[in-house]
Amino acid sequence: MPVSYKKLWKILIDKDMKKQDLQKSAGISWGVVTKLSKGETVSMDVLIKICKYLDCDIGDIMELLPDDKKTNE
Repeated sequence: MPVSYKKLWKILIDKDMKKQDLQKSAGISWGVVTKLSKGETVSMDVLIKICKYLDCDIGDIMELLPDDKKTNE
């Protein structure tokens, strides 16, 4: 299922933060930030680190998108 991190990027904009600030402050690797930027899945541990740093819930930084594939069953 596709994911979107648009909520995370909006929070960073609202807090006047850059992706590099998040990477350093939350203790995540630049590779993880790249995955987030591409809308790829990351581990729950990473999401928890980000949420702890931003003092928010997982639903505040990401959302699951509906699959484009429609099954005709």
